[in-house]
Amino acid sequence: MSSPAKVLDPAFQGVGQKPGTEIWRIENFQPVPLPKSDYGKFYMGDSYIVLQTTPSKGGSYLYDIHFWIGKDTTQDEAGTAAIKTIELDAVLGGRAVQHRELQGHESDKFLSYFKPCIIPLEGGIATGFKKPEEEEFEKRLYVCRGKRVVRLKQVPFARSSLNHDDVFILDTQNKIYQFNGANSNIQERAKALEVIQFLKEKYHDGTCDVAIVDDGKLDTESDSGEFWVLFGGFAPIGKKVHNEDDLIPETYPAKLYSITDGEVKIVEGELSKGLLENNKCYLLDCGAEVFVWVGRVTQVEDRKAASQAAEDFVSSQQRPKATRITRVIQGYETNSFKANFDSWPAGSTAPGGEEGRGKVAALLKQQGVGIKGMTKSAPVIEEVPPLLEGSGKMEVWCINGSAKTPLQKEDVGKFYSGDCYIVLYTYHSGERKEDYFLCCWIGKDSIEEDQKMAARLANTMCNSLKGRPIQGRVFEGKEPPQFIALFQPMVVLKGGLSTGYKKSIADKGLTDETYTAESVALIQISGTAVHNNKTLQVDAVATSLNSTDCFLLQSGSSIFTWHGNQSTYEQQQLAAKVAEFLKPGVVLKYAKEGTESNAFWSALGGKQSYTSKKASTETVRDPHLFTFSFNKGKFEVEEVYNFSQDDLLTEDILILDTHAEVFVWVGQSVDTKEKQNVFEIGQKYIGLAASLDGLSPNVPLYKVSEGNEPCFFTTFFSWDSTRATVQGNSFQKKVALLFGASHAVEVKSNGNQGGPTQRASALAALSSAFNPSSKSTPSAQARSNGNNGGPTQRASALAALSSAFNPSSASKTSAPKPSSSGQGSQRAAAVAALSSVLTAEKKKQPHDGSPIKSTSSTPAVSSPLSEAQSEADPSEAEDSQLVAEAKEAGVASQTNGDDSEPKQKILQDENGSGSTQSAYSYEQLKAITGNAATGIDLKQREAYLSDNEFQTVFGMEKEAFYKLPKWKQDLKKKKVGLF
Repeated sequence: MSSPAKVLDPAFQGVGQKPGTEIWRIENFQPVPLPKSDYGKFYMGDSYIVLQTTPSKGGSYLYDIHFWIGKDTTQDEAGTAAIKTIELDAVLGGRAVQHRELQGHESDKFLSYFKPCIIPLEGGIATGFKKPEEEEFEKRLYVCRGKRVVRLKQVPFARSSLNHDDVFILDTQNKIYQFNGANSNIQERAKALEVIQFLKEKYHDGTCDVAIVDDGKLDTESDSGEFWVLFGGFAPIGKKVHNEDDLIPETYPAKLYSITDGEVKIVEGELSKGLLENNKCYLLDCGAEVFVWVGRVTQVEDRKAASQAAEDFVSSQQRPKATRITRVIQGYETNSFKANFDSWPAGSTAPGGEEGRGKVAALLKQQGVGIKGMTKSAPVIEEVPPLLEGSGKMEVWCINGSAKTPLQKEDVGKFYSGDCYIVLYTYHSGERKEDYFLCCWIGKDSIEEDQKMAARLANTMCNSLKGRPIQGRVFEGKEPPQFIALFQPMVVLKGGLSTGYKKSIADKGLTDETYTAESVALIQISGTAVHNNKTLQVDAVATSLNSTDCFLLQSGSSIFTWHGNQSTYEQQQLAAKVAEFLKPGVVLKYAKEGTESNAFWSALGGKQSYTSKKASTETVRDPHLFTFSFNKGKFEVEEVYNFSQDDLLTEDILILDTHAEVFVWVGQSVDTKEKQNVFEIGQKYIGLAASLDGLSPNVPLYKVSEGNEPCFFTTFFSWDSTRATVQGNSFQKKVALLFGASHAVEVKSNGNQGGPTQRASALAALSSAFNPSSKSTPSAQARSNGNNGGPTQRASALAALSSAFNPSSASKTSAPKPSSSGQGSQRAAAVAALSSVLTAEKKKQPHDGSPIKSTSSTPAVSSPLSEAQSEADPSEAEDSQLVAEAKEAGVASQTNGDDSEPKQKILQDENGSGSTQSAYSYEQLKAITGNAATGIDLKQREAYLSDNEFQTVFGMEKEAFYKLPKWKQDLKKKKVGLF
């Protein structure tokens, strides 16, 4: 390998010595350190190198190097960034993962360093850019995408940039507007609020107003009216237009290529780790991502050539811009790389941190850089993890056949290897009501039937406690600290008491070694504190002894306590406690190592040699948070980088892997059916991580529900317990957290949950009718604009509707007037026909039953449509005529196609309670399925009951019902079969 001294750029001296982010900009083809004050600013005409140094709990550092390419940067600058990235990696000992980041297509990992977002700025070093604060403020419109990391893209400030599917941010000098497309994702709406808060603090000194505008909201004397005035008045917006930047690369089975002298050649055969030679470079093409694998003994020039070959490969294949290029070094492969191979032998993990750190230290010493503290990994200090409150109520049951048998108080803490147990611990956490820890303990020799029965009975218990318990599955030998700490002492004994275990032993012709008070038994006491004190029965032979621990030897009526020379005082105390637990009132016979009596050795079958080495402890790993999906039936996970409590979105299920435990976190808004599969999801993850990352298949697995998180889960976050009191979906919660409960913000739960709302459908129909770009010829479209040949009938209707919906801007815009009174009546008919839809949608209460509030400081006013409806109350015949006229005007009707179905009209009174006219009966609503419920909101079936029948079914009035918390509403609906 080339001498690293030759590739050390002066700008890279002393890098990677402390955790955090370091950034360089390419200036005149050289990396120049960026001032900390400019971190997060990326100019479109420049290229940057970003180093992220992350401390691992093993004592060493992990490195990720990203080179960011602005869309206006020159090819030479981009190439310089790529080459300098490889030189930086050489300085770090050749073990960093390298990522290419194209503007607008950055990886989640890169964006996670700059939360909530990065805002690419125009210009660059070569163009003599001005700093943003020197520029005159101008209105900017952004499209905001992403649930956890945000990809913010500036789009032209024009109505044509808006659509129904995305979330937009309009940044003006005095107010920032968030426009929520009718079909936009609730979680993206929530994330956009964080971006607005960022813009407010960074560019407005925290003083500007914030307004939230919902797609289709037509109030003219509110923030909505102000928003549309900025665009020249309200008019229907078009469908989302896709471009090259929106193309998502396709993922397909990986292909491996070797790279020799810059040439790429395919490697035949099934993908396995054995194909990768440590003196070569390879390209792994997965479609959406291309990996460059670098052998540890390859030279720097070969690595540079391999990276360039990957760039040329992606270009020659004409892949979408979003295609990622990632370079991994041998021994430091990412899980996303390893997952593509048929086999990746366990234990082929990264070399210890010492090797890489030693190389860095030697290099920096040669360069005269201080290296204090670098050549040694910091000692790992054992931390006592958060434990459950110790004064709670403990209940334990042993599984026996199809029943669970409660243990007597004096036996709680004894676990037999052949049995399964259910543990329920009830405790108080702070000022909250009772919390529950519900766990199945699985003995290593237990039979499968008992294991399944334990899980089934535990689920029943969890459901009876309304799903509140932390529910866990623990295997013998892998007990987590919070489990061990509940039992003082906890003793694992040989054999089993269940009839199933006894029968299995008899069927196999084995001797039953179940522990009894008369057995010859050797008990090992290890551990250093209350959370890791393990007491285990081992084979009663001298070779089982260990100088680092204490042991109890039971022989007939006698018990010896044996203290190893390296045992601790705490272990010796615990040994006496365990002896009293197993045989109350027993008199102990003490035997210090080296002073044992003949009776002691005789009970063990004679003296033999034994070890004095301390048992190795499991390597401590950093926690990782994942989302998951099923792609063509294959279980796949995606990491949430630099995670925080904000990433626990109420509509999602997430997986937290601490390597010692796996948690499956379930949001309150997750579908009930999905909640039932939590342990299956957790097991699929464990199977995947066991093959890729060496995770134990018997790792403890927990289900944690939102609002009931235990301390040993929250310890991995900067946790704010007050957030548990905030109700609603992700967007509603974020509004409350950022602006406070007193801030008047209107939040609606439409979006991707259940598809477009009725209002959205009406607006989409209007848009289609007034702007049928996909159905008309170019000349027809030109005529519809009203600029060639005068205003058409459709243009007149559009202008009239715009004026009706937004009269405050009518005087400011040159809207065409109707050409005839007939068209005026047609417009009125369209307005009247749509008015009930829009006003009902405006007043409609969210699904959680909470009152709707207004975003603006200006009180909400009635829409012109509601006024139009109050003036006209047509009869059924007139209604039919209006529908006909609306159809003639090209406006899609929202009425049911089947005239035999009763028309539903849901009215909301001032308190938000619902009442109906021409209501469905209780029996009809119970029988309705998703396919038959045309026009009915299945999530609010109870709203279609008459007031009298509602009182009969629920035993309360609607007003009182809708004031209940959502969980209580759902519970009552489940009881009567309307959930």
